[in-house]
Amino acid sequence: MNGKWWSIAVLVAVAGMLLGVNSCGHSQQLVSIQVQPPVQTIGTSTTPIIQDAGVQVQLRALGTYIHPPVTKDITSDVTWSSNTPQMFTVNSTGLLTATGNSCGATLVSATVSTNSSSGGISSSGAVVTGYMTANVVCFTGTGPTVTVDFAGTGSGTISSSPPGLGCSSTAGSSCTGSFPTGSSVTLTAIPNGTFGGWAGCTIAAGTTCTLQNLTNNVTVTATFN
Repeated sequence: MNGKWWSIAVLVAVAGMLLGVNSCGHSQQLVSIQVQPPVQTIGTSTTPIIQDAGVQVQLRALGTYIHPPVTKDITSDVTWSSNTPQMFTVNSTGLLTATGNSCGATLVSATVSTNSSSGGISSSGAVVTGYMTANVVCFTGTGPTVTVDFAGTGSGTISSSPPGLGCSSTAGSSCTGSFPTGSSVTLTAIPNGTFGGWAGCTIAAGTTCTLQNLTNNVTVTATFN
């Protein structure tokens, strides 16, 4: 082979190598992320949101690539984030957990920052993000009632935690409040004179009365002397 043809052969080989490198540089380019499930709803309108605390759902991130086209599970390769962490948290493996602190909807994202192709060739870089919506149904139903009857010759006031019941006493009268099913309620008595005690509480301690896991209507008695 003379020098002319040898030079042409070398140029063709070099061009082929460059094409191969460029092709590798564009291989497996991530173009989109799909989060599964795309929507997740927990809770009901008849249960307090605190009862949803700890409910977990495993999310998956599926990445769509080109050069060549393929879909891969990239759950462990993305960065997970919840935009309402007081409602839902999500860890590095995509495990979604309800906190039981608030209700409504939140967006959960799965993000990849790409600075090179899977072939290891440097690229201009991009941020690719997929989303899903996680919902907690707000409590709207009415639950059991707590009634406080007053006894004794004195007077005082009653308040509750969570809020829902509060009034001033008059011997022979009562006050009532409604609370979510399954909740625990603490009543606090503030006497104008001497507090004579509680009757009908799950736990009675001084001026406080605790009612645990309310499922039925309850009546307690507060005595002011």
